[in-house]
Amino acid sequence: MTRRHALRRDLPLWASTPGGSIRTQGKSRRSHYDVIIVGAGISGALMSHALVEKNLRVLMVDRRRPVRGSTLASTAMIQHEIDTPLHVLQKSIGVRNAQRVWQRSATSVEQLGQIVRDLDLKCAFQAKKSLFLAGEDYGSRALRTEVEARKAAGLSANLLSAEVLRERFALCRTAAIESAISASANPAQLSAAILRNAKKKGMEIVSDVEIKDIKEFDENVVLSTSQAVLLSARAVVFCTGYEFLKVLAHKSQRVVSTWALASRPRLKRPEWLDEYVVWEGSDPYLYFRSTPDGRVLLGGEDEDIEDAYKDERKRARKTKILVEKLADLTGISIGKPDFEWSAAFGVTPSGLPMIGRVPHMRNVFTAMGFGGNGITFSQIAAALISSEILGHRDADWDLFPIS
Repeated sequence: MTRRHALRRDLPLWASTPGGSIRTQGKSRRSHYDVIIVGAGISGALMSHALVEKNLRVLMVDRRRPVRGSTLASTAMIQHEIDTPLHVLQKSIGVRNAQRVWQRSATSVEQLGQIVRDLDLKCAFQAKKSLFLAGEDYGSRALRTEVEARKAAGLSANLLSAEVLRERFALCRTAAIESAISASANPAQLSAAILRNAKKKGMEIVSDVEIKDIKEFDENVVLSTSQAVLLSARAVVFCTGYEFLKVLAHKSQRVVSTWALASRPRLKRPEWLDEYVVWEGSDPYLYFRSTPDGRVLLGGEDEDIEDAYKDERKRARKTKILVEKLADLTGISIGKPDFEWSAAFGVTPSGLPMIGRVPHMRNVFTAMGFGGNGITFSQIAAALISSEILGHRDADWDLFPIS
């Protein structure tokens, strides 16, 4: 039913931290449910959170163990800023729709923080500011236009001059945008903690189960599994990330490769970095942040080649480039990283996710959180799709069509 990808190579930082796993059961307890969620990563976790409080019988299945797919490769820079600047997005989908997308993204970051507080999740969640640096693709003039567009949409953004950047951050760039409404977290701990809460509320989680086929009959959706079991539900939601449904393949989305690394803990770094996530207006762009134990986490160097992340020699070269770029920009010396990894990464031309019904199916939905805001987009998808299942159409349902 879905494309197969290894999704990542080597062990990311989060694989070595406690709290990122969850116990599952060997098989489902019944054959019929109100909702079946396919995929036990961050998208599935947030979807489960949106549904378990509604007195629904919910089953989650995954071909892997929970939180073992692309979620584990995330650098978890949780931002409302999407890869496509607001002033650019306005040209392709219109001013009002672009404003709504950015506003919804900001709201979703705030909702994620509220979920963490409400459930008292232990996941290294920290509210952060964002620093978007001028780069080769978006210079100081473009950043000035971007600030004006964000302010028109009611989003706070401050344009920093080259002089201010040097004085406050010791960074040599022509300009930057400083904004709030960002965060960081341990994505494995975040996902697993949400799933544990959903289990307490009655959701079943079955791992090592692959969906082989799907059919709609009247008001029900019937799934056949690799365990030779038939399951049915009133609604099915595919939260399979970059292993997207084959029926949706080869359309506007594509899978590229990305690289990331993490330094040793308690690395010498500027004090301001602990308050910010940083990225730049270049393609490919460098992005980085710190962790609560004093590591510097960075990534980028994306390539438009689906399987490039599997090349270990290329990973060594990419790691060297990332370390050198960070040193040139900030003076931070990573030395030999403690962790290096690479992963598959889904993108769309607009930088937006695709959220909605699977074509020609009434009660089958998909959350394709592509782009650089996977966690933020997953929260948007959880809200939109859960509302649709519950019969209350969200006002932003039309913003992220499956094209």
